[in-house]
Amino acid sequence: MEITKQQARRFILAHQELWPPYELEGKSGVLNYIRRVGCIQFDPLNIVGHNPELVLQARVSDFRPVMLQELLYQDRKLLDGWDKMMSIYRVEEWPYFRRRREAKRRNPGRSREAVTSILPQVREEIEERGPLSSIDLDFDQTVDWSWAPTRLARAALESMYFWGELVIHHKVNTRKVYDFTNRHIPEDLLSAKDPNETEEQYHDWYVLRRIGSVGLLWDRSGGAWLAMPGIKSRERRLALTRLLQQGKVLKVRVEGMKPPLYVGSEDKSRLDKTLDSDDLSPHAVILAPLDNLLWDRRFVEELFDFYYRWEVYKPVAERQYGYYVLPILYGDRFVARFEPGRDKKSGALIIKNWWWESGVNPSKRMQSDLAHCFKRFLSYLGTDSLWIDSETSEREGLGWLTPLRSTPNEGERERSNISAPESGSQDC
Repeated sequence: MEITKQQARRFILAHQELWPPYELEGKSGVLNYIRRVGCIQFDPLNIVGHNPELVLQARVSDFRPVMLQELLYQDRKLLDGWDKMMSIYRVEEWPYFRRRREAKRRNPGRSREAVTSILPQVREEIEERGPLSSIDLDFDQTVDWSWAPTRLARAALESMYFWGELVIHHKVNTRKVYDFTNRHIPEDLLSAKDPNETEEQYHDWYVLRRIGSVGLLWDRSGGAWLAMPGIKSRERRLALTRLLQQGKVLKVRVEGMKPPLYVGSEDKSRLDKTLDSDDLSPHAVILAPLDNLLWDRRFVEELFDFYYRWEVYKPVAERQYGYYVLPILYGDRFVARFEPGRDKKSGALIIKNWWWESGVNPSKRMQSDLAHCFKRFLSYLGTDSLWIDSETSEREGLGWLTPLRSTPNEGERERSNISAPESGSQDC
């Protein structure tokens, strides 16, 4: 099968529930999206919401962060786990990650002896006191750990979590509170065997899962293939060969792209439907920095002609744009990116910086659609205030956002480093 780049883009947007827009609703919509893509990636940074919340606000019409919290910690339909790095996936998939958990139990990593020595006490504390975080335990010895030295209490709890003895009961901001897994996951899931009996079956399942996480993927190393234990380029290539032979994936050639792409055969009908449709009524949406669509930066650059790197971990002098920058998709192309912030006291959204993509000359229709997009974004954030530096607004031609803007008073401007509006402006 051979398709054009535009057809490939439109299929991925359809697969990602970004077109048609906002067909998903409520908590059922959240579950339906995660069921399709397998997982969404978590990151502790919270500038205008955590990454999973930003992913979902772009797709679920009435999404509010409380929906995700309820699905995770009250309804127990979702859980915090490890898939594409730190991730959120459906609790029904617990058995599929048995290999990962057992590997962690066999090889818990650094400071094994110190961690093992306190496990009986940690278990006793949780048994008697209920869900606990590391600050609730008095094991203050500093030990070597994955990212950096940490308290022994944290190392012990994380070890038990990695091998599946504990789950995250809830979070206080980003601090994890743990409880015994058997108190929150049904016994039939806990006792279920790994559905993949062999390593090859496991590799096939995981490669197919990652293809479904994006929609279309190539067989080139990149972000979409990260954090798949035991599966490197060779294993991935062999898995793709088997999946093709089994008819579980299809090979797609895209005009202008040298390597072939792969799509799950279950998504063939959606691909055909996309190919039969010429309609892509444009709408604007703000995407998360770790959105599934953006997992493979090089792939996005080649297919969408959009260069995007998350620069939060880069030194200031090496950043091309800013610390935390979000891309804006309009139709099937990226048209802009902006650096957001929040005013701590009022909750107002702040646009610190804005960059149009090369060659974008926003029409009245695009401006109107972008304004509607930001109105939705404000609603998701639970605020009706948007502040823009007047110099940035004038330089980038953001007057179309005027109806959404409120004017910060002198104290708020000083606190958020926002300039005063120019005289004669129509801010309200």
